Amino acid sequence: MAIMITDECINCGACEPECPNTAIYEGGVEWTWAGGTELNEVELEDGSVVSGDEPQEPVSDEFYYIVSGKCTECTGFHEEPQCAAVCPVDCCVDDPDIRESEEELLDKKQWLHAE
Repeated sequence: MAIMITDECINCGACEPECPNTAIYEGGVEWTWAGGTELNEVELEDGSVVSGDEPQEPVSDEFYYIVSGKCTECTGFHEEPQCAAVCPVDCCVDDPDIRESEEELLDKKQWLHAE
């Protein structure tokens, strides 16, 4: 599963630099697939293809947020999700809507970083 940031976030920013996939962004900030990855193009669920550098709409305008499509729970990098490890208010939690096996997370890591 992916990690999500709850609305209890105090916007301290401790989590953002810890993410090996650059999946964490400040509220209101646009994100890209290419940021911190090796992706040039991404095929979306609807079959459309976007440039990795194309700005995407922020997931949250108020709080730091995690792009679930880029989150691997730090699998293949660390023993545990680093955002959760450094969060002073424990608002980086499992996203109950996105369940992924360890194999799926490792595949996503490989896809993001073209290993």
